[in-house]
Amino acid sequence: MRYIGKQEIEDIAVGAALLGTGGGGDPYIGKLMALQAIEEKGPIQLLSVEEVPDGALVVPSAMMGAPTVMIEKVPSGKEAIGAFESLQAYLGKNVFATMPIEAGGVNSLLPFALAAELGLPVIDADGMGRAFPELQMVTFFLEGISATPMVLADEKGNSSLLQTVNNVWAERIARSATVEMGGSVMLSIYPMEGKQVKQSAIHQILQLEERIGRTIREAKQFDYDPIAEILSITNGFQLFQGKVIDIDRKTESGFARGMATIEGTDNYQDQQLYLKFQNEHLLAETKDNVLCMTPDLIAVLDSDTGLPITTEGLRYGSRCVVIGLPCDRKWRTEKGIETTGPRYFGYDLDYTPVEKLMCMEEE
Repeated sequence: MRYIGKQEIEDIAVGAALLGTGGGGDPYIGKLMALQAIEEKGPIQLLSVEEVPDGALVVPSAMMGAPTVMIEKVPSGKEAIGAFESLQAYLGKNVFATMPIEAGGVNSLLPFALAAELGLPVIDADGMGRAFPELQMVTFFLEGISATPMVLADEKGNSSLLQTVNNVWAERIARSATVEMGGSVMLSIYPMEGKQVKQSAIHQILQLEERIGRTIREAKQFDYDPIAEILSITNGFQLFQGKVIDIDRKTESGFARGMATIEGTDNYQDQQLYLKFQNEHLLAETKDNVLCMTPDLIAVLDSDTGLPITTEGLRYGSRCVVIGLPCDRKWRTEKGIETTGPRYFGYDLDYTPVEKLMCMEEE
């Protein structure tokens, strides 16, 4: 057990934005919500998975919707509290702790803001080890845990309790409700016991986010290349380097969808990289080769600072380095690939791990 203060939140925000593969909501918004909560309520208790009693009730908290919407529709935090308290009342049992559902700008930090307001601890684990665009795309689903009962709440005071036949239906109904509620909502979802968290979650993800953020922050102070250090920490690969020359992005059906075209510089001169995304980056390819694909992680970093750039933050002229990171082993199972692999998103590709693609590229 340890306590999380302002500097830890700053570092986690950066690391979460990187592991969020471009999605998970604006990290700046999530950071401000968490920092304000700490300012008002004090540091937040962070528990390891092993410290959670097997029978304790755990309820993850998250935002759902298109990240582009949140830029103009900033949450107050009351939505998350409303969703959480409504689900707790429905379950008729006190919640022991909350946790992130994914690694992402808002979704890694929202649980801290909520926990501070309600006096709860946060568990150092999540359900993705990255960010994905749909509710069933969590390791909890791979272990047969139900997303419902769940509660959605918006800034207007509307809330909805869902009880669905399976997690795919939870995604479909909740997505439709999200669109009607303004494009983004706050969720309390996947209620489970401590023993289920231990079995199904990805452990120590917040520690990893904090380490990544601290590495980037200290790079200038200690005069090292932050991107090289990040690749070492994550066992990742540099996929490309260049300048954004085109960005096609639109918000539809509750998602931010599109493609960014990056013109190569330095060792990638005379090449172009195409980044395809649905809230998160899903596929990185050149004209001749696929370099990385979901469920492996694709992140875009500022060439100079190493700071991550989200899908909504990509701009014409941005100079960046694109990296690929191996996903958690849970996603490389048959069910994991079926749930989050390239074919699920409509790409006519069989999943190939990023490390194998990089070996093929070198050959």
